[in-house]
Amino acid sequence: MFVVIVFVMLSMLLALWGARTALFNEMVVGNDADYQRAFEAAQALLQDAELDIRGESADGNPCEPDASNENICRQKAGMAQIPLEAQEVGLLLADLDGKTTKCSDGLCIKRSGSQDFWNNKDEVKGITLAQMTGANEDGTPAGARYGQYTGARLGSTDAPANPILAATEGDRGGWYWVEVLPYDESSKSSGLITSEDGAISNANLLPMNLLPSVVYRITALAHGHKPSTLVVLQQTYGQQRRKD
Repeated sequence: MFVVIVFVMLSMLLALWGARTALFNEMVVGNDADYQRAFEAAQALLQDAELDIRGESADGNPCEPDASNENICRQKAGMAQIPLEAQEVGLLLADLDGKTTKCSDGLCIKRSGSQDFWNNKDEVKGITLAQMTGANEDGTPAGARYGQYTGARLGSTDAPANPILAATEGDRGGWYWVEVLPYDESSKSSGLITSEDGAISNANLLPMNLLPSVVYRITALAHGHKPSTLVVLQQTYGQQRRKD
């Protein structure tokens, strides 16, 4: 009887260990899957921000205004606009500097101080995530949602293109912010790669061709389905003028 009881207890311990191991593995796989979904959503936001900067729709064609939605192509009066000329850069930066978050409609001036606002919950320490995903005192949104200015579709309720991006209630889903970083005007005649070899001395092999002289830093943030999942991606984007 004693031997039987010992074997029963060992069997129970093995079963318990197997159950806990299976539960742990399921948690790890679930967390990783949620992270991957959020990562893909953040990547989609980066691409949408590039289209917004270039003034293009999701299919790569020039953005076409929608009479039913003034946000698309940034047609709404008073909305922050992507600068197209040098004189527009200063006006945009001055307007953004007067905002609570230094951002409006997804466009921002260069952030100073601590950069990871997504980890800040104390307004005393700087701009918080709640402020960056909310609105300024004048009601203008600080960040931009996926497709808000490009018209990229989120799919239907039953079959969303990306469930994370389609979740726009409260603090769920994802946003992007575009910092406008002006270059010195002398950069127009400079090149990223030059040559000093023989006949092509000082040849400009890779001119910047920026018009206006602006580079953008895009920050994309996406929440996963789990409260603890948060993905933040950043990239620098320079829109070069096409020679044709």
